[in-house]
Amino acid sequence: MSKQLVAKLMVGLMVIGLLAACGGGAAAPTAAPAGNTPAPAPASSALPAEITLGAVHDLSGATALYGTSIQKGINLAVKQINEQKLFGDGHTLKVVFVDAAGDPKQAIAAYEKLTTDKNIVAILGPTLSSEAQSADPIAQEAKVPVIASSNTASGITTIGDYIFRTSLPESAVIPNTVNMTSKALNLKKVAVMYGNDDAFTKSGYDVFKAALEKAGIQTLTTETFAKGDTDFSAQLTKIKSLNPDAIVVSALAEEAANIMTQARTLGIPDSVRFIGGNGFNSPKLAQIAGKAAEGAISGSAWDVSSSFPANQDFVKAFNTDNSGDPDQFAAQAYTAAWVTALAIKNAGSTDRAAVRDALAKIKDFASPLGNFSFDANRDPVHEPVVLAVTNGKFMVFKP
Repeated sequence: MSKQLVAKLMVGLMVIGLLAACGGGAAAPTAAPAGNTPAPAPASSALPAEITLGAVHDLSGATALYGTSIQKGINLAVKQINEQKLFGDGHTLKVVFVDAAGDPKQAIAAYEKLTTDKNIVAILGPTLSSEAQSADPIAQEAKVPVIASSNTASGITTIGDYIFRTSLPESAVIPNTVNMTSKALNLKKVAVMYGNDDAFTKSGYDVFKAALEKAGIQTLTTETFAKGDTDFSAQLTKIKSLNPDAIVVSALAEEAANIMTQARTLGIPDSVRFIGGNGFNSPKLAQIAGKAAEGAISGSAWDVSSSFPANQDFVKAFNTDNSGDPDQFAAQAYTAAWVTALAIKNAGSTDRAAVRDALAKIKDFASPLGNFSFDANRDPVHEPVVLAVTNGKFMVFKP
């Protein structure tokens, strides 16, 4: 981690301590200017020597491309937190990872185990919105804070007041994408494809449908598919015959990549751009689809090239540890781990209710996503961006 970011975070923590002393209760973290690195925080007798979080993510199976990236983001945050002695001498943060493998039943089993373990302060995850819809009610009933970093379907945080997320919902990302691309590409008519058996892809479709209608863009046809499908020729042949201006796809990266590859093979021209949401935002999209992914547009919560200082330091540190750039899911997971650690520090306790209350007060934390806050519904507050695959990498979309 860079000396500059260490300085920012440690000075910020000194500010937090002063605010708490003056105002009583836990203070929200704020971004602080760089300065000399102060001594480590004093040890707190209220905290155990080892502070433990659970993390339920897809580390195997088709959605491991998201889960393993998330794990890398969390691991980097934990490494930095412990190196900086965030909780004082003699206190360290540990994360116990459990593989949900893309299966809501496995996510439920993981939550049942973690919520009954009194050493688990909070849970990071799960990877998929469908897993969250099944498992989060268990944590809510047990009053264990959950901080999701990749759940973007509608209604996740309405499960209860212990459910938070650092991932912008599709409702905050997709309308911005539709507005920008409709003007830049002069879209009049589009074809739509979406996965009809997954909470995330169905939610994305609903948001796309409303945004397209509001923008006055005609939907020529709506085609569906299921998770794991590999043959999209029937849907794409129909779409080709309708000559759309663009193809809107709400899908996870693997299905999206296969759709793009088959579309170009069938002769749908490169001028017909693919437009998607958060599901596109994995390097695997271009790795799988190759040239067929070139020009694909996606709404996103994060841009690797952002000049925000905390993001530049994050990207540099991630590259050092992993020999490659992070993606949106790593950035959101890194942020989730950091805000959870800060909430524990601000609470001065591993009491789950106290940590939940401290999480709700997070305000203007300098993260890779920008100055990060939770709103009253425990959703993230920061600006979305629009990206396009350019020479095999996601770059800011420039009309």
